[in-house]
Amino acid sequence: MKNTITYPVPRIIWFYFVWWLIWAFAQTAVLHRLSLSWEVALIDSFISAGLLAFFCFDVVAIFYFYQPGKGNQIYRFIFAIGLAILYGLTVKLVLPYAISEPDYLVFLVKSLPVRFVLALLVLLFVTAISWLWHNIQEQAEQEKRRVYAEQLMKDAELAKLRQQLQPHFLFNSLNSISALAGSKPNDARKMIQQLSDFLRGTLKKDDQQTVLLKDEIEHLKLYLDIEKVRFGYRLSVNISVSDDAWNAQIPPLLMQPIVENAIKFGLYDTVDEIEIKINVYVKDNFLYIDVQNPFDTETQSVNEGTGFGLTSIQRRLFLLYARNDLMTTQQIEKSFIASLKIPQTKK
Repeated sequence: MKNTITYPVPRIIWFYFVWWLIWAFAQTAVLHRLSLSWEVALIDSFISAGLLAFFCFDVVAIFYFYQPGKGNQIYRFIFAIGLAILYGLTVKLVLPYAISEPDYLVFLVKSLPVRFVLALLVLLFVTAISWLWHNIQEQAEQEKRRVYAEQLMKDAELAKLRQQLQPHFLFNSLNSISALAGSKPNDARKMIQQLSDFLRGTLKKDDQQTVLLKDEIEHLKLYLDIEKVRFGYRLSVNISVSDDAWNAQIPPLLMQPIVENAIKFGLYDTVDEIEIKINVYVKDNFLYIDVQNPFDTETQSVNEGTGFGLTSIQRRLFLLYARNDLMTTQQIEKSFIASLKIPQTKK
């Protein structure tokens, strides 16, 4: 099984080289204090340290490409013990060719147990560090995959919510166009063009996380133009936007379902002219949007006024900002108000 975990190779190689260079000089000083000449101590240290560095590198390289399963972790330590034995045999064979002094050969034989134990400890340490590093990297990769999977699920749910909001509006518009086609063909053609522009803008915004408020307002006006063809003089919409709010960021297609909800529950149970008020402003690093529509308590209920459209907006805001307090609704006398507050990134 090939391991896909990546390591910062250039930095590690440089650190590895410097570490073993220091180790060799330190070993030279120790061997010199044990009565070996500087020359002999230097040769011994650099050869034995180089061999140990090579075997340690083998540990890292092998476990880079192959990681034992969870039930076979003991093989790591068996492998380290085997390399320590191999290191001891290699030192016993190589050093006599480099240093042939009789006194040194006696010293070499006596020091082999110490060299073996020291090499075993170092190899076990390198094995444990390699294991630990792999686990940390593997956990990081798993966390990335988990976050990515959650993001895909969230994006899929957001897309589903957007798609669920469009069909009934499209059906209503087509029914209105059909009704106008016979009696008012010019209005029907106008509504078809407006519907085309609205749907085209919807498709363009599907892949955007946020848009400027001014772009969202322009898109909302396309929707309102269609609704005004349907309802004529009965529908009046008053949009008030503060000067500092035009460049605020807002999730795309967020206002249309709220306004559609306001039209539905403001117009559908009356033949009178109604006014929907939209007030937009920025305060304390939030973009506030209040949509107010008439509300007749005799023919409607508050629960009916918070149907799928507003529920989907609540869900979208939670998926985007992980907060449940970004949309509120309230009834004040004969008005129903849906309020949003959209967090703004600090500049």
